Amino acid sequence: MLLPAAIMAQGIDLPGLKPGTAGKKEPVTASLVSEHSSIAPGGTFRVAVKLQHAPTYHTYGKTLPPDATGLPTTIDWKLPEGWKAEDLPWPPTHETESTGGTKTQGYSDTVYLPARLTAPAGIKPGEQVKLEGEVKALVCDPQTCQPTTLQISLTLPVADAAVTDAAQASVFAAAASAGDSTSTTPEKSNATNGTTPTESKASDGTSFSDMSVGDIFKQLLFAFLGGLILNIMPCVFPVLGIKVTSIVHQSGEDPRRVLAHGLAYTFGILISFWVLVAVLQGLRAAGEQLAWGFQLQSPWFSFIVVLIIFIFGLNMAGVFEVGTSTTGVGMELTGKSGLKGSFFTGLLATLVATPCAAPFLAGALTFALGLSLWPSLVFFTVIALGLAFPFLVLAFFPRLLRVLPRPGAWMESFKQAMAFLMLAAAAYFTWSLMGLIGEYSQRDLLIGLVFIAAACWIYGRWFTPDKPAKTRVKAIIFTVLVFVFGFWMAYPRPKDGMWKEWSPELVDDLRAKNVPVFVDFTARWCATCQANKWVYKNQALQADFRKYGVELLRADWTTPDVRIEDALALLKKSAIPVNVLYIPGQKDPVIIDPDVPYTPSLVREALAKLEHAPKPIKGDKAQASLDWKTWAPEAVDELRSKKVPVFVEFTAQWAAAAQQEQHVYKDRSLQHEFRKHEVEVLRADWTQPDPRIEQALAKLKVTYVPLRLLYVPGQNKPIKLNPDMPLTASLVKEALAKLEHTPMPAKGETAQVIQ
Repeated sequence: MLLPAAIMAQGIDLPGLKPGTAGKKEPVTASLVSEHSSIAPGGTFRVAVKLQHAPTYHTYGKTLPPDATGLPTTIDWKLPEGWKAEDLPWPPTHETESTGGTKTQGYSDTVYLPARLTAPAGIKPGEQVKLEGEVKALVCDPQTCQPTTLQISLTLPVADAAVTDAAQASVFAAAASAGDSTSTTPEKSNATNGTTPTESKASDGTSFSDMSVGDIFKQLLFAFLGGLILNIMPCVFPVLGIKVTSIVHQSGEDPRRVLAHGLAYTFGILISFWVLVAVLQGLRAAGEQLAWGFQLQSPWFSFIVVLIIFIFGLNMAGVFEVGTSTTGVGMELTGKSGLKGSFFTGLLATLVATPCAAPFLAGALTFALGLSLWPSLVFFTVIALGLAFPFLVLAFFPRLLRVLPRPGAWMESFKQAMAFLMLAAAAYFTWSLMGLIGEYSQRDLLIGLVFIAAACWIYGRWFTPDKPAKTRVKAIIFTVLVFVFGFWMAYPRPKDGMWKEWSPELVDDLRAKNVPVFVDFTARWCATCQANKWVYKNQALQADFRKYGVELLRADWTTPDVRIEDALALLKKSAIPVNVLYIPGQKDPVIIDPDVPYTPSLVREALAKLEHAPKPIKGDKAQASLDWKTWAPEAVDELRSKKVPVFVEFTAQWAAAAQQEQHVYKDRSLQHEFRKHEVEVLRADWTQPDPRIEQALAKLKVTYVPLRLLYVPGQNKPIKLNPDMPLTASLVKEALAKLEHTPMPAKGETAQVIQ
């Protein structure tokens, strides 16, 4: 009884176990489950690959996000003759911690990946059918990654009629729900053994004829309830304060007038929804892939939204009032009468509702946007009616207005209280806009809004009926001037793609290629630095930067950064701003004189020194890296037989940590150490399966990459660089230091290959 435990405790390799895995829990295991416990000839049923991940481990989804590191998970079916396999939407991935401290999208814990199988009609009841496949995945934890292939199989009996497996019902119900809510485009199937891939539907959308009456009713109900709930969402609620004030004013009016206001408000909402749907459908017909709320991806549109909400917030707070003789929008919006005001409120409610639609309308919006034009228009009309419903009820049943308090002084307090919600909404949309514009445009936006607020204050303070005509004229002139200046400051400018993030490694790499480099040492808290930014907007200076092919780098010292401190110390500077130009062929950079006013001509004068500088190096000669050779076990043996030091890096393109640490090898002092000790550097690339690499890693008793080894002449075992620490130049130098007193490499024919 104790013998099996003793064997496993010793880690002895047994048949069926991988070397060294006895008693070890696998990072991920795979099995196959079916919704039917028995199947019928010609029947179609769902199966799911069950992946169980050990703690801290994850795999990836069917596709990877753009620029993501990793490998997608695939399922290769090995089915009997005549069977067909069709992919179904997989569950959504979630954010998880990957290698190198990065975040990625993947699966962890237990996940089910569904598929649909179709049995051939020729199978006979009483038979047993074995379904098999392979799951190929990249398994990672926060330290390491390794590709793996997992075998799956399931044997099912054939009967006259299929029998549902009640034990798996919840699994497939959850899989269907996840697929409905996350997949908006059909997936291609991975067909095997005669399977025909499922063709995706045309991009013009689904029609009502493709849906059951029950599905139509359910989606319409969700659409209406979602629109109704929007009334209490934080994006919409501030606007409703305006409408509530208007309703209280209308409480004593003629019922027909109240109905007209309610219909005008509803019509404003409907028009907004119809226009947005028409634009969406038109852009989709042109090949664009868009979703609800796309208009807020436009910096200009978002800026106008911010302006409208911000100015009305100031108006509600009492910073200014629109006079009764003025035909501005504010009077129409806040006055007792004016159907235009109610219509405009409906427009504004829709405008600000779009970013708040997702929590309650995600499913309905996804469904409706996948429909063709007229069905889509119907669904969005129902959403609009849900948004307008509370005020439609008051419009058709004006007696309900009697329960509202009478107009009085409380309304002014209520309006001012709603102003804070309006300003909060403006702050939210400002934050959203800041994600669309450059860093320094964000600063200008905030300053510009302050000037716009000042313009509103000037208007409200001096453009009043009790002021003399001259005062009113001056007030309107100053209001326009300050508002125009604020608008000019705040209007959104695109992100500046000229500048790249500074790093000492990037500077070294560019200088090795004879590329001119201009570095701006700056910080947000440095007022002089911010004042100097206007220089880079000069068109002639920008033309010179392009003419000489200058790379622009920005070293941001807003937060402490030891690298920037060291760089400034080398320049014998301790304060910013500091602007330097690295000229190819010159050891020391040109420091732009900070003791005189910083002007475009001052920078252009420095750039003129590039006229006779060496030209940038092109092609392979531009590489400032080590001379890496392809790894092979024979190459390692031959080099070691000649007493040549060998540095080996086991890596892969899907290993995020390995890719992030490549900059270490660009360190000039480290490259000097490699050359000093005549070290041969080899790279073993495990991006694709390679049995030789797997065997080499197995001998080293590791299953992960990246792994770095240094073979020191005269030593049997290589030095493993600590895999639990981030790779640094000093860590590699510490290992190379052990080569100081090693035997010299053998020369010529005296080198014998050790077998």
